[in-house]
Parts: sequence; C-alpha cells; structure tokens
Amino acid sequence: MNKLVQSLRLTLAALVFAGAVLALPLSMAWGATTSPALVQGVRPDNWAQPLDTRINLYRMAPDLYRSALPTAKDWPQLQALGVTTVINFYQRGDDQWLVDPRVQQVHLPLRTDRIDDTDVIEVLRSIRQAQGRGTVLIHCKHGQNRTGLIAALYRVIYQNWSKEQALAEMAGGGFGGEERMGDAERYLRDADIPALRSALASGACSTSPWAMCALKDRLLGVIDGA
Repeated sequence: MNKLVQSLRLTLAALVFAGAVLALPLSMAWGATTSPALVQGVRPDNWAQPLDTRINLYRMAPDLYRSALPTAKDWPQLQALGVTTVINFYQRGDDQWLVDPRVQQVHLPLRTDRIDDTDVIEVLRSIRQAQGRGTVLIHCKHGQNRTGLIAALYRVIYQNWSKEQALAEMAGGGFGGEERMGDAERYLRDADIPALRSALASGACSTSPWAMCALKDRLLGVIDGA
C-alpha cells in the first residue's frame, strides 16, 4: 500500500512539473503580447506621438514637443505648431537656424555622462516657465539621449509616470540612439524624485545644500544683508 501511495505521489509530482514547464513559454508569450508597447506594434496613446521622423519631431503634450536639431526649412512646421520657446540642450546654439525674434531661445547645454540634479532642476524649471508663455520645443542634436532623459524626467516629475513607464518610452519610443542611453538610464533610475520635486517647488537650485549654486546663493544673501 505504501509503495502504491509513493508511486502515485511521484506520478503527480511529475505531472505538475511537466505542466509548469509547458506553461512557462505560454506565460512568457502572453506577457510579451500584452505589453502595451508590443501589441502588433501599437504605440501607447500616452507616449510621444510622431509628427516628422526626419527631424525626430514628436508631440509629448499639447504644449510640448521634442526633436533633433531643426534647420531653417523646418521652422514653418514648428511655427504652425505654435512654438513660442525653443529650449536647446546641444552645445551649439540655435541662432543659425532660428531667426524669428518672437521666439524665445533658451540654451542649456547638457551632457548625460555628467548631468546632475542642478542641471535637471534648471531645465525642468525652464520648461514649465516657458509653458506658461506658450508652446515649447525641446531638442538636442539627435533628439535621443539628452532630450530623451529630460522628456522622461518631465513625465515622472510633472505627469506622475513611474520610472519604469518613462524608461519604457525612452527605450521603445522609436527615437533611436538606444545604444547610447546608458548614462541617461542610470541617472533616471538613481534620481531622487521626491527631492527633485521639493527643490522645484521651493525654488531651490539643487537637491543638495552643498551644491555650488546653493553655496553661491547663500553667499550672495550674506553680502546683500551686510
């Protein structure tokens, strides 16, 4: 009798193991096909929507666009979108292609391999201030890693996306440059989002009281009060 029970137990365990092995590929396939970014190539509605892939131009929000470095011939299209401020993260300025005096140019060069909270706060604050005046275009040279990082941080800070959601759009949104996204992804994963939000709300220049800009502000305050 004991041998029969033991044999039944072994048979049942084998059946359970075989079922699990068979179910694993099915569950993996189901997880892949139900991912919003992968269902027959369907793009999630809340991701940036492509307008002109020639210059990597995408609409992030009704008053916010992202792109690569435009040229003078691209300005009529951007003008038709109502762009009133262009914020540039590339080392070269926009004065060679953008000559419309009605458009505000903000030049904030970035490098994702050495970006810090001070840079991020300045950029995000500039975007929000510019949105108060109208529609904003953010860009770098290729519209990929620098613009991609800032776009992802905008999603997390102002639109309450999770880091995972923002990273998914950054890597899978069709912007290109995925092989160079390592520094941007590392900064986003490590970013202290509550601290960034607090600094932006308070008007602080950094999340650290020991940042150079914070020390400078305190020194100026002492001088002004003297």
